[in-house]
Amino acid sequence: MTVDPDRPSGPTTTVVVMGVSGTGKTTVAEHLVERLGWPFAEGDTFHPPANVAKMHAGTPLDDDDRWPWLQALADWIGAREAAGENAVVTCSALKRSYREVLRAGHPSVWFAHVHTSPDVLRERVTLRAGHYMPPSLLDSQLATLEPLEPDEPGLTITGEGRPDDVAEQVLEALAAEHRVG
Repeated sequence: MTVDPDRPSGPTTTVVVMGVSGTGKTTVAEHLVERLGWPFAEGDTFHPPANVAKMHAGTPLDDDDRWPWLQALADWIGAREAAGENAVVTCSALKRSYREVLRAGHPSVWFAHVHTSPDVLRERVTLRAGHYMPPSLLDSQLATLEPLEPDEPGLTITGEGRPDDVAEQVLEALAAEHRVG
């Protein structure tokens, strides 16, 4: 699909590429950014050092750890909206309540929930080098995950295909909803 990222299509769109660790959120988001030319934020970089240290030590984050991180991401989304910019951001957004923080006052938010089987996730997370989240936290993320619900804006898509194909399916869904032209 050919997309003209400079053609306004109405209100701004912020694609939040979500899912547990190892689904390919960042890779899919990078493909979207390459195709669209929109500003991009890697949600992991918004974690405060205490969260990173906790995850690195193999301790799952709790809601109290996540609220400031989610609010920082919501603030970034709000700044893009205020500037009239479309954007792409990665965020696990595991619970509906977390997604509601990102959406609160931000009509641009549209979720691309990248879903992958637990076996593929374990393999990916085990083979991944240089990431602070150890494979031992995958089970806690899977237990916390509340899948995207029908009344939430966005779609659920498998992350087991080629990242460019996954990004293409996201772009097609965005076009069908008139969020990109």
